[in-house]
Amino acid sequence: MFGEKFKRKYALSDKGVSNTKRGMFWTIIVNLVVMGGMGILYFLMEGFMKAHTGGEALPKPAFFLALILGFVVLSLLTHIQQYRSTYGLVYDEIKDMRIGIAERLRKLPLSFFGKRDLADLTETIMSDVNRMEHVWSHVLGYLYGSYVSTAIVAVMLAVFDWRLMISCLWGVPVAFALLFGSRKMAKRNAEKTKKASLAVSDTMQETIENLREIHATNQEEKFLSEVDRTIDFQEKTLISGELATGIFVNAASVIMRLGVATTILTGANLILSGQVDFMTLFMFLLVITRVYAPFDQSLALIAEVFMSEVSAERLMEIYDTKTAGGKSEFKPAGHNIVFDNVSFSYSDGKVLDGVSFTAKEGEVTALVGESGSGKSTCARLAARLWDADSGKITVGGIDIDTIEPETLLTDYSMVFQDVVLFDDTVMENIRLGKHGATDEEVMQAARAANCDEFVQKLSDGYNTKIGENGTKLSGGERQRISIARALLKNAPIVLLDEATASLDVENESKVQSALSRLLKGKTVLVIAHRMRTVENADKIVVLKDGKVAEQGSPSQLKAKEGSLFVKMHDLQAKEARWSV
Repeated sequence: MFGEKFKRKYALSDKGVSNTKRGMFWTIIVNLVVMGGMGILYFLMEGFMKAHTGGEALPKPAFFLALILGFVVLSLLTHIQQYRSTYGLVYDEIKDMRIGIAERLRKLPLSFFGKRDLADLTETIMSDVNRMEHVWSHVLGYLYGSYVSTAIVAVMLAVFDWRLMISCLWGVPVAFALLFGSRKMAKRNAEKTKKASLAVSDTMQETIENLREIHATNQEEKFLSEVDRTIDFQEKTLISGELATGIFVNAASVIMRLGVATTILTGANLILSGQVDFMTLFMFLLVITRVYAPFDQSLALIAEVFMSEVSAERLMEIYDTKTAGGKSEFKPAGHNIVFDNVSFSYSDGKVLDGVSFTAKEGEVTALVGESGSGKSTCARLAARLWDADSGKITVGGIDIDTIEPETLLTDYSMVFQDVVLFDDTVMENIRLGKHGATDEEVMQAARAANCDEFVQKLSDGYNTKIGENGTKLSGGERQRISIARALLKNAPIVLLDEATASLDVENESKVQSALSRLLKGKTVLVIAHRMRTVENADKIVVLKDGKVAEQGSPSQLKAKEGSLFVKMHDLQAKEARWSV
């Protein structure tokens, strides 16, 4: 019952399966204890009947009080254990799961995040986990425990009279057969509802991210109508799904409780024919008042069980994705980066095809080419942010595919055009480059990156909060903080991806000055569109359509008549002379 298929079906860990078993066990005990209470009532009623008809003495009141008190204490203790096993333990499990997902995501290759929409991933981490938490705590233990306890009660009732047992419990298997027969339909509805919810999340996220452009182009009405449309569609999908499932759930509940009528009818017929006495029917009527109760919560949430299968599949996709593992020790013989016949494809087609070049230690190697030629992809592959489809990339003679990414990245500093900053102080944003760095080390790196000039003008200096993604700073200031991080890290390999592309002349000059300090003596891989940015590089690799078209020093490529580099250089020179 609780094998690997069960674990995957409900996205449970081994600990989660163990917790489900405990919840199931205590649910069985609670249900049987409650049935024991019905036994006390039956015993009390039988005593009154015998005293009234046969003249036997009633048991002493103290005896009945002791039984009732014992039942209350036992019921209280077992309910406490059931609560701990179905709620308390599950809350620990959900805490472990959230931490486990965070750890898993940390180890996944960036290719995974490139294939998953941000809203989709957020929905999985938040909504799907919450749904599984509810199923684990409110349904699984109760549902499976109720199956077993009802089976035990059925055997006990059959000892008294198998005909009344059948008339009492026939509705239970029929009701659940009806529900589980609708399972595929419920799952399809759950998938439709999930897609509709994701559409709402995507639309809301897109609208919020592009508010400036929406206002600038007077497109408020268009975007708001799209938001309204997706919300209305989600609401309709949700209502239709809930309605379809609700019909089956209510029908199952009615069918199950038809057992009350069939028990009375069967019991009356058996009494009239002299096959059972009134007390036997009375006992079955007492049982009926409680025998369906364990299923009430399960029936109310059975739709969530079906929907949880979709959430579990989405969660298991994260766990099934292969992590980017490797050795935790990295001791290269130098820091030459070598691409050896490297090919790579995104989901929509091949980007690199047999790329080979060497970026030598102590030199600046520039990657140039048209947009889409594969420059940024080379930088990602060099840092193992993605893994190549074929070929090999080595650093100091070591294949980077054999090194754990976090270990590998200790030797890398990256400065990209799109700087990521946090809503924290200038000091803490720079300190990200080196965990545990002192304030003096941070400020030294900041001064080297020409940050002092603008930080001194801030209201609280280095302790000024800069807003979400540095909204209180200019592009050049944000870029210099990024360079300060890299200087603080002082890694032997530096990757620069369009680091000065969006800056004005003054800021570009300051950033270039900071970069000159950062790059000294390092293995540097530069990606740039501006030819003047790479003219002082030691080596230039020209990419075209995912292949190395030519490579060599700037002087070598300029001397080569008709070379692609010369064409790009001349074209940009003409563009520089354009005027409006």
